[in-house]
Amino acid sequence: MDTIIGIDLGTTNSGVCVIRDGKPEMLPDEDGQTILASVVGFDNQGQLLVGQAARNQAILAPERTVRSIKRKMGQDTTVTLGEQTFTPQEISAVILRTLKERASRVLGEEVSKAVITVPAFFSEMQREATRQAGELAGLDVVRIINEPTAAALVYQPNTDCGERLLVYDLGGGTFDVSIVQIEGGVVEVLSSHGDTQLGGDDFDELLLEHVCDQFQENHGLDLRQLPAARSRVLQAVEEAKKALSFEPCATVSEEFVAEKEGGALHLNCEIRRSDYEEMIEPLLKKTIQCVDNALDDAKLHAKDIDKIVLVGGSSRTPLVHYMLEEQLQQTPHQEVDPDLCVAMGAAVQGGLIAGLDVGSVLVDITPHTLGIQCRSLLHGLPSVFCFAPIIPRNTPLPATRSDLFSTCVDGQQNAEINVFQGEDDDVRRNQPVGDFLLEGLDESAEAGNEILVRFELNLDGILIVTAVERVSGLEKQLMIDNAITQFRESGQEDARAKLDGIFGPPRDPAAPTIRHDDVPEETKQAIKDAIHLLNKAQQVVPTADPEDAEELKQMIEQMEEAIARRAVETIHEIGPKLEDVVFYLQDA
Repeated sequence: MDTIIGIDLGTTNSGVCVIRDGKPEMLPDEDGQTILASVVGFDNQGQLLVGQAARNQAILAPERTVRSIKRKMGQDTTVTLGEQTFTPQEISAVILRTLKERASRVLGEEVSKAVITVPAFFSEMQREATRQAGELAGLDVVRIINEPTAAALVYQPNTDCGERLLVYDLGGGTFDVSIVQIEGGVVEVLSSHGDTQLGGDDFDELLLEHVCDQFQENHGLDLRQLPAARSRVLQAVEEAKKALSFEPCATVSEEFVAEKEGGALHLNCEIRRSDYEEMIEPLLKKTIQCVDNALDDAKLHAKDIDKIVLVGGSSRTPLVHYMLEEQLQQTPHQEVDPDLCVAMGAAVQGGLIAGLDVGSVLVDITPHTLGIQCRSLLHGLPSVFCFAPIIPRNTPLPATRSDLFSTCVDGQQNAEINVFQGEDDDVRRNQPVGDFLLEGLDESAEAGNEILVRFELNLDGILIVTAVERVSGLEKQLMIDNAITQFRESGQEDARAKLDGIFGPPRDPAAPTIRHDDVPEETKQAIKDAIHLLNKAQQVVPTADPEDAEELKQMIEQMEEAIARRAVETIHEIGPKLEDVVFYLQDA
């Protein structure tokens, strides 16, 4: 039977996927990128631009560029590109054809059939417009499926036991929430609610307003009135928004963004996650109301939901996780990349239509929350035993997260960083995994001196904890080996200790936390660089051919052994070779 590809036609980004060896596989472009920016334009020579090239051009020539066309699907309208006008279907067809050609190139055969996804809340006119776009792109659209259905298929492709999923899909331009019932291999949407005009684009606009208001206050110039400047700022705040999903603050910086009285003006503005979340909270409250409405329509309560699945890039926002967990009393799942989840689900649907045996998607996650001890309120009372999560459980690996903390007293000289793993608000009920002291803080600083704590956790469970005093740049690190597995095995360790007590003296419990306090700076940096290189290498392995993949795995094992032994000479010997192989395979 013909190959059937799965396409996520997104507001901000799109992607194409296919089933290979029973698993969904995202298909990359020539540069190895699996995501295609949903942006179309013409350059100054009239040549077509699609994806990142068009997105880049939008900064300088917004009049020749169209983005977020999905919001206009189903409308009787046109958009202007230079001197030409196009319907939303035609612009979408350009994106779909680009993905179709990518799939044909990667698979080495002409692809003509596709499953395309749409928001569950799309009207019939919007669905028909999507089908028309597919046909214009030269595709036989074998099925249009709802995005939440696609997401459910990724998490549960062929389960026979009954399960209810709540799929929360917050993308670039649209939002919907669906209650999905899976039973006997059948996926049924019980209810849906949403808003086709609510998404990450609106968050970008709020950030744009905030930054432009500050700039106007400082310089007396409104960047929103300058098309090229506005486009540059919009792209900069979009990148800041992404960073704020993982970092407590982000900087929006654009040099020579405008000119006034013959002098160049520069933009430099820091945005804190707390301020950003305050801006978007009213919009997120609308999504929570949709969640309640979907539950009411399905005649279900929060306790009837077996799993919450997050879809769409904007669902990475920490406030989304907090509000859903508070409302539904369970931790949302985001093991499969929210940007790729829908395309993968469309491919699963295509594979099922084609009669393929489709297996589940396996993703490495951290099974327990990682965080530090801090002083705060515990059960309503001040306590020094509070647990501050930094990497929540079920986070896909590798992962990097950070948060801001403050000193407690004026002139505080040291800050103790105690790392724990577990799910309790009280660190005394969690598992200690390491600690270190950040010494020599700015003694002139008052209470509230900010310290940034960053966690970097790789696929092998190696955790790098970094603490930085923001005002001075003072920094210290701790490396903890097997941060995941040591907790996973803690029950076994307890049993071993009990047996040791029966058969003889207990073994030395001091073992295991690897501390960097007394390790030379050169060794620390070598290990840190090696871990970053390992992360890059591990991401390349799935896309390499078997022979190259085997060579890469052997080098990865050698590097991991060198890191474990802190063998700096071996790290320096293997590092350049590994870097060359990674560079070669990325460009292959």
